[in-house]
Amino acid sequence: MLTDVEAQAFMLSLRVSLVAVACALPFALAAAMLLSRGRFPGRTLVDSALHIPLVLPPVVVGYLLLTLLGTRAPLGAWLLHNLGIRFAFSWTGAALASGLITFPFQLRAIRLSLAAIDGGLGQAAETLGAGPFDRFFNILLPLALPGIVTGAITAFAASLGEFGAIITFVSNIPGETQTLPLAIYSAIQSPGGEAEAARLSLLSISLAFAGMVLAEFAERRTRALVGR
Repeated sequence: MLTDVEAQAFMLSLRVSLVAVACALPFALAAAMLLSRGRFPGRTLVDSALHIPLVLPPVVVGYLLLTLLGTRAPLGAWLLHNLGIRFAFSWTGAALASGLITFPFQLRAIRLSLAAIDGGLGQAAETLGAGPFDRFFNILLPLALPGIVTGAITAFAASLGEFGAIITFVSNIPGETQTLPLAIYSAIQSPGGEAEAARLSLLSISLAFAGMVLAEFAERRTRALVGR
């Protein structure tokens, strides 16, 4: 049974991960379309840059966000004073950090799904008078659905475990930015917190396992639905 503080961290993790995935998805889809269908100079460099969060230490991502969007940083101060938007030391900042870290998971899954689509389908639809939007919404998007669903679920599961970028950018504030990994860290640092750390670790493992199983099931199910 989770305590109120543990339940709060759990619910905040779900909230942060959901917002992170939902906000990153349109950008991941657009980037996947550009990389899978577009041909332009510097394409390899753009591809590498978008996948950097996969190999970059999460603490570096958090540090860059802090220097860019901190309350005393030029852009962060402008957003705060002019628009009332604050990412640093806020759950929205945690969602932003998680979204950036897990963005490549969505991008890669969607890109692979788009690359597997027969290009002749779009050409045939174009000869029949279908415009770009018609081809996208009626051909590409449905056929790419397995990759979209799989990427979103995988990114959600990975976001639940994000630690370095979040604690660096938004700190560890109970009730505001303390997600499950940060709650585990706090429990480990507290005398007698072993039992709490064990409970939260078990919960994190269960969520991660469920996420991977769900991603595999969802991919098979959506592939069956779209006939791929």
